Parts: sequence; C-alpha cells; structure tokens
Amino acid sequence: MAAGSTADRAAVAANLASFQRIGIARPDLRAASVAVCVLLRQDAPCLLLTRRAAGLRNHSGQWALPGGRREPRESAGDAALRELREETGVAAEPGDVLGTLDDYATRSGFLITPVVVWGGPVGTLVRQSSEVARIHVIPLADFDRPPELLRIPESPAPVLRLALLGGHVYAPTAAIIYQFCQLALHGLTTRVAHFEQPVFAWR
Repeated sequence: MAAGSTADRAAVAANLASFQRIGIARPDLRAASVAVCVLLRQDAPCLLLTRRAAGLRNHSGQWALPGGRREPRESAGDAALRELREETGVAAEPGDVLGTLDDYATRSGFLITPVVVWGGPVGTLVRQSSEVARIHVIPLADFDRPPELLRIPESPAPVLRLALLGGHVYAPTAAIIYQFCQLALHGLTTRVAHFEQPVFAWR
C-alpha cells in the first residue's frame, strides 16, 4: 500500500478512535450491520455502495451499503464483513475494521450498526446477483457537501438525502454516509439518528 494510503487509513482510524458512538437499545427491532467500506482508486478514498436488485421484497432498487441482518451470536463487525464479502466479493479481515458509527433505527424494523471497514485498493468486485443489481465505487469527495433536508407531512423530522449520480440517496443510507464523511474528512461528530426516512422506505 502506498504511503499516502497508509496515512489516509491512519487518519480515519484516529478520527474513529476519538468518536463516542451512541448505541440504541431496541430489542423489538431486528439487529443488522452495514459495511461502510473505504476503497482506494488511484490513492483517492472512495465509498462502496450497491443498488439493490429489483426483485427483492424489501427496498428493491434502492441505494444501499452492503449489509443485512445479524445471525445469532454474530457480532456487528463479523456480520458487516460477512455481508460485504457475500454481496461484493471484498474479503476484508477483522483487523480492517476501524470502528463503528451511531446506531440507526429504521422504520422497516431494523436496528442498523454501521461498521467502518478499510478495504484497500479496489480489486475485482463480484456482486451477489440475487440481492445486488450494481456495485458502485464513489469518491468520498463527491459526498462532501451539505445534505438536503426535506419536510414530509407524515413526520415532524426532516428526511435527509444526498445527491448521487444524477439522483439521490436517502436516509438511512444517506444519514450513515453523511455522519461518516463528516467524521472521516473533517473530524466532526454529527448525529444523524434523528433524521427521517422517506415514506417509500418505511416498509
């Protein structure tokens, strides 16, 4: 790995080490993990995102971070690494886990723990065709902008969304990405669990 890449990893790890995450106790929700996976393309840090397959029962066609429900007795980190490998072919190791972000409770019944994973230089990506329509590697710099906050009649809390490839990615994925970028790029602690999700993601 290039010296610049090592410095990037060290900086992200240092910011995560100083981050005081907030967990949520919600035994009524299904525990899930997502991998906030940093990949390097020409030494530029990027984020790995997927488009969920159109035929899925839940959240079909939506932008997502690799992840899913945790298995019994599986840790948040182990689940994130497993889902990352299954969905995209990125085989990161436990030592590549740099830390975790705030928990996020979804309207669809999940309690998400975002796990930050250092994936290193981009290699061959292999999508899990049953769940993933496409894999995207997006420069972190593309997310380094203020989010849009939308008001909806169904909730007093605003919906957070980020512009992406001519469209938008919405909370919870957008909220997790925003918190990560604020922390990784600027060393800022920004809470996002209170942001709403769009109504189409409530089920």
